[in-house]
Amino acid sequence: MNWKFWKKNKSETKKKKGAVREWADAIVFAVIAATLIRTLFIEAYVIPSGSMESSLLIGDYLFVSKVNYGARLPITPVAFPFTHHTMPILGTKAYWDGIQLPYYRLPGFSDIKKGDIVVFNQPMEADSPLYRPVDKRENIIKRCQGTPGDTLSVVDAQVYINGKPEATATHGEMAYNVKTDGSQLNPQVINDLHLTDMAYFTDNSGFRVNTTVESAKALKGYSNIKSVTPDISPKGVADTLNPVYPVKYPRYKTTANFPNYTWNIDNYGPIIIPKKGWTVKLDSLTIPVYGRAIEIYEHNKVKIVGHDIFINDKKADTYTFKMNYYWMMGDNRHNSEDSRFWGFLPEDHVVGKALFTWMSIDSTASFVNKIRWNRLFRGIH
Repeated sequence: MNWKFWKKNKSETKKKKGAVREWADAIVFAVIAATLIRTLFIEAYVIPSGSMESSLLIGDYLFVSKVNYGARLPITPVAFPFTHHTMPILGTKAYWDGIQLPYYRLPGFSDIKKGDIVVFNQPMEADSPLYRPVDKRENIIKRCQGTPGDTLSVVDAQVYINGKPEATATHGEMAYNVKTDGSQLNPQVINDLHLTDMAYFTDNSGFRVNTTVESAKALKGYSNIKSVTPDISPKGVADTLNPVYPVKYPRYKTTANFPNYTWNIDNYGPIIIPKKGWTVKLDSLTIPVYGRAIEIYEHNKVKIVGHDIFINDKKADTYTFKMNYYWMMGDNRHNSEDSRFWGFLPEDHVVGKALFTWMSIDSTASFVNKIRWNRLFRGIH
């Protein structure tokens, strides 16, 4: 009797895979490997707007690290590979939201620190008509100015954290009013100093412009320039045309009618950034500030009846936060839709940390000068 039936017959020849099968296997492996790398380690991102100028420019291509803060596991797991929320050309959804997993983040190298440039999902989409799951909301990029538990304020465009001035981005921009002798600026100077959003005064006495501190100082040296002063909104005067948070969200308006919130983009706060486990007292002053986070981000039912506040149909005078939150601002301080307009950034919206630019393309330049060679493989600070 042959007891070696289980042994492999070496005389049998292994059937070779066809070319189509080999290509299919290679493609499947490449897609899976690239998806894992993109989800857990690193992802490419392009700067779409000028809110971070001149630290980052429109057309900068970045690599964003997922491991620094810990990779967020997919909340919407069923999606087309290498897409975010919309299919290219077709314009249709690139995901199926029939399955939604709970938020979970792998351990990272560090927490988000003040000064970090962070990519995250747009918080304003959480309760907008254009609703998407958290991980499929638009990606945007800002600099972290405040971390959980910090008390933040802005005084004359200077950010203060816990009463101490926070370092301002070296290449950040803001608006300046420039007085001239009546003559217009040389176009070459405008280009060299990277002066953007220029608007001449109707009486031809000067112009308003966005630029860096260094360029503003250089501008003062030209003979036809009389003065260069920051265009800062005065303290205690609310901007009614472009209201800031929380006045922008009247759903949490109470009988107090926002008596203390005459804030604007240059004079803001003080405001305490929520921390996981922190308990806030709820009243007519705090519910406008924290109501959005309690209801929208932490998924509670909030109702205001007269002077009383109800959470999940129970009267409440305190609330304990379940997540950490951050305060994000653009380096282009007068041209950035950031936390001053939509409030706190919840931790489950964080995508990753911007590491370096690997390519930079100027769409307004000539074909020869489209690539900004001095920005290739440049670290982000």
